Amino acid sequence: MTALNRVPSLMARAGTASALTLAAVGGTIVAPGLSADASAATMATKALRVAASKKGSPYQWGATGPRRFDCSGLTLYSFKKAGKKLPRTAAQQYNRTHHVSADHRKPGDLVFFHYGSSVYHVGIYAGKGKIWHAPRTGEVVKLEKLWTNHVWYGRVS
Repeated sequence: MTALNRVPSLMARAGTASALTLAAVGGTIVAPGLSADASAATMATKALRVAASKKGSPYQWGATGPRRFDCSGLTLYSFKKAGKKLPRTAAQQYNRTHHVSADHRKPGDLVFFHYGSSVYHVGIYAGKGKIWHAPRTGEVVKLEKLWTNHVWYGRVS
């Protein structure tokens, strides 16, 4: 088989992989000129992809990347790369988002863990009950199933 004959096969495989990657993070394809909601969805999808690309990065309290993160440092870094500036702490990020119910959450929304009215942890919702987050000292950025329903959701706009 010549190199030219392999190109369509390689392109087909790359296209499939790209579509699967997009589907895995709950991505959507958005055309220019669509509503602000579509723009926000694109930004959230980009932030979700950035967070996923940091899989395995070590947790470090106060770190905002690009190699080490704490929880809010990961969300700050991910959204900054997607074109949106967030405040530094999980509580400040919660106060800056549009709050949504669990029934209306979407991939790319922020997930805020709270005790009473105090927010203490944040991650990025990946869909299917999972989040990307930087858990704690000794851990790494990872995709993990939500382990509690004591969470609030916030949409970055």
